[in-house]
Amino acid sequence: MKTVRIASAWLLSAICCAPVWAADIGRPAPAPVEPVAGASLVQVLLALMLVLALIVGMAWLMRRVGGLTQVGGGVVRVLGGVPVGQRERVVLIQVGSQQLLLGVAPGRVQTLHVLEEPISVGTASSPGESFAERLGSALKKGGRS
Repeated sequence: MKTVRIASAWLLSAICCAPVWAADIGRPAPAPVEPVAGASLVQVLLALMLVLALIVGMAWLMRRVGGLTQVGGGVVRVLGGVPVGQRERVVLIQVGSQQLLLGVAPGRVQTLHVLEEPISVGTASSPGESFAERLGSALKKGGRS
């Protein structure tokens, strides 16, 4: 009984596919298609390298800038920080009216010093602006000479 079913399935498929086989006999075989052309492969690899470069660049920028800063007006504010090692930082924070100097390392935060008098942190003392001022003065001096 099982062999009859298999034989009838083969016979039915042979009858249905006979016109297709007959049509293919007269035609020459098509040329094999390359699954991935060289130009397409180069485009895909360049796009992949661009995406990876963007990911690495954004990670470097986030690490350089210090990640996301506090958006709300909370009680604790980070006033500044300086990297002192590959994964260590010294951070100045303000809690209410008191300022603390903290050492931050992976898995550890330690109070280095509690400041008696708060340090006023102004925008003019930031390194980026002082560099901009120095660059501006250097350009003015260069323009005069």
